[in-house]
Amino acid sequence: MTRCASASRAAGVLALAFLPHAGTAQAPDLSAQVEIRRTAFGVPHVFADNFRAAGYALGWLQLEDYGPKVAYNLYRNRGELALRFGRDSIEADFANRPRWLRAVEAYPALSADVRAVYEGFAAGVNSYIELHRSAFPEWFRADLSGPDILTTDMEWPNEGLLRSYLRRIGAVPATAPGPRRGEGDVDALMLAPDEGSNAWALAPSRTRSGRAIMLRNPHLNWDAGYYEAHVVIPGELDFYGDFRIGGPFQTIGGFNARLGFSTTNNDVDPDELYLLDEDPARPDHYLFDGLSIPLRRTDTSLPYQDGDSTATETRTKWATHLGPVIHRADGKLHVWKVAGFEQFQLAEQWLGMMRARNFAEWQDAMRMLQKPSSNFTYADADGNIFYVSFGHTPRLRKPSGGDTIAVPARTSDDVWGELWSYDSLPHLKNPKGGYIHQENDPFHYTNLNEIIPADRYPDNFSQPALGLRSQNAISLIGGKQKFSLEDVVRLKHSYRMLLADRVKDELIAAARAAGPAPAVDYALALLERWDNTVAPESRGSTLFEVWWARYQQTAQVPPGGNRNAALWREVWNPAEPATTPRGLADPQRAVAALQYAVEETARRYGAWDVAWGDVHRVRRGQVDVPVGGCSGSLGCFRVLTYRQDADGKLSANNGDGWILAVEFGKKMPRAYSVLAYGESDLPDNEHYADQAAMFARGELKPVAFTQADIERQTIRRYRPGRE
Repeated sequence: MTRCASASRAAGVLALAFLPHAGTAQAPDLSAQVEIRRTAFGVPHVFADNFRAAGYALGWLQLEDYGPKVAYNLYRNRGELALRFGRDSIEADFANRPRWLRAVEAYPALSADVRAVYEGFAAGVNSYIELHRSAFPEWFRADLSGPDILTTDMEWPNEGLLRSYLRRIGAVPATAPGPRRGEGDVDALMLAPDEGSNAWALAPSRTRSGRAIMLRNPHLNWDAGYYEAHVVIPGELDFYGDFRIGGPFQTIGGFNARLGFSTTNNDVDPDELYLLDEDPARPDHYLFDGLSIPLRRTDTSLPYQDGDSTATETRTKWATHLGPVIHRADGKLHVWKVAGFEQFQLAEQWLGMMRARNFAEWQDAMRMLQKPSSNFTYADADGNIFYVSFGHTPRLRKPSGGDTIAVPARTSDDVWGELWSYDSLPHLKNPKGGYIHQENDPFHYTNLNEIIPADRYPDNFSQPALGLRSQNAISLIGGKQKFSLEDVVRLKHSYRMLLADRVKDELIAAARAAGPAPAVDYALALLERWDNTVAPESRGSTLFEVWWARYQQTAQVPPGGNRNAALWREVWNPAEPATTPRGLADPQRAVAALQYAVEETARRYGAWDVAWGDVHRVRRGQVDVPVGGCSGSLGCFRVLTYRQDADGKLSANNGDGWILAVEFGKKMPRAYSVLAYGESDLPDNEHYADQAAMFARGELKPVAFTQADIERQTIRRYRPGRE
């Protein structure tokens, strides 16, 4: 590290100039080229003359509804925090700076339309800052540009996996584990986040209208920033869906007049660790394909504020032609080869998908293969439904070492060289039975009538599995019944807890055989009457939730043992994918856990027969109402997980939040939606909590998509930047 000459704080601010910005996006005339129409619950409909004006409106809206933190995050992406806040922030700068430099370098290669959106978004943020100066510190500059916005759509590799690997090989010290989430008054397993998503597509053969239906239902923390919006550019774009807070693209799902798509997380393995030999005869060279190849050295110097002066810190990184060197020791290089590293055209793919008019055009956009991972579920007005397990999956030439072993590599035949193409990835089009379901499990059982064989793909693809949430979904739509759009909304809010169907009877039988104490005997009678749902009014469900958490926590699993075998009498079996696991592995331990649960539920909540909704709440702003829904690990399709509040009750903060159901008609789609945490994250905003009670009741609002519907529902119209 080198110290600069003594300088004043003002000089530290001036030192920002040494960071090469790509030019500020200033477009004061854009407000005249776009109108925002807010309909019920504050949903914005952006009517723009062009892509730049549409981006401008999206940038303005995000600050209007989420406040200055959107701009702060964009500023962070430049790698400039330490120059403002001191050396404590320099780790974030070193992490973000390479991505920003790559964005500046790659930006000119983007299409004119995508650049227009980015530059418009930057201009919208800049305009908002200038017109709301009191909301920002004096030093915060309104000088964002297109490359700054591009950084939000560049999905950088997950270095957390690397840290785990380096700890395993002893390259960095192991850190002591912190306290478990929820440890204390409430079982940690009850409060563990259940991040994932649900998605359905129903073919015309399975709907009452004879039109395809799609359900989008992501499950993430309620600060994930899903943002419901509609963007219209005449002749270019007419898309309704979710635009994640932080940028104009990121992860998007929704529909246009002809088709729609939804995402769910999948488990793609995009990288491999390789072990290369250093050249003992030549420093900073390595041996590969019989050649001695020089390592590529990159020195990065970043400034930071140090009292009244400015200092710089320089760090050196090394790379091979395969990827970055993450560790050097004993004549070996540990090298990380990551698919899609420094890829920058994700927005091109999203925009192509949003503009597509039919399945062929949508497929063309998907073939860009710019998103590192995701399941996609699709439906269209032509009656097609489709699923693909999408992402960057290498075609390995040698067995994978996973994230635990670096594979020795001396020649090109030892390392992967290409990816599985889009058309070769696991997929289904218009499968038998007319349904597609996806709840984050591997692709194999997306439709039980057309199971995708495990032996069709190598070991670096996900292995077969089907969790309780997925099995519940199949029970809801996997038969032959035909559904209306309203039926789909109703089924989405099913309160059934599939776990109870699988183990409750055995629990009751084991407890009765043990000769229960009176309190437990009364609890057994309650469980017998319980309908196995987590409806707000159900009694027995809260007791059962506490029991299952205790039963899991007291399981004794030997090192290397199968935890599921310690829980279930019959573990999941691919020969019975939708009816296993079932039964209790240890009835005696289950009975002991029930005795605990009766006492503990009463201690926590005042009574062991408390109703689910008396404990489980939606609390946002002034809203405090009961809600039904439980963790997907309990087999709920209506997924909610909770935090413990000061009064001991549990409030929803993860899982269901954004729900969209759409039916594609002959002329225009028909849709319903709800965004539990509202259009705004600002507590004093009228749209902070105005959908919370509706969400808790399991209700959705009609979507305004046509010009006539939008006009009828409009409650405010304005041009952003002209206040």
